[in-house]
Amino acid sequence: MSSRRSRSRQSGSSRSITDDQINDLVSKLQQLLPEIRHRQSDKVSAAKVLQETCNYIRNLHREVDDLSERLSELLATSDTAQAAIIRSLLMQ
Repeated sequence: MSSRRSRSRQSGSSRSITDDQINDLVSKLQQLLPEIRHRQSDKVSAAKVLQETCNYIRNLHREVDDLSERLSELLATSDTAQAAIIRSLLMQ
């Protein structure tokens, strides 16, 4: 057990998180990650799940940036009627 969690438990904090809760949260994260979602039979460490979560979030950020750039280019090259339709769809 990490010293930080030990100190938290020793201080009597009612907000401390249990090892079971951490395991449950790591399991939920694992279910959200395409890279390790199907590895139920293999035991995946919490560190690996957290590492993959960080990688997945970074990739999602890159995709959002790329799609935003592509959308900006599309809006810039579209005529005003098409751009207005696209903007109205985005606002829904």
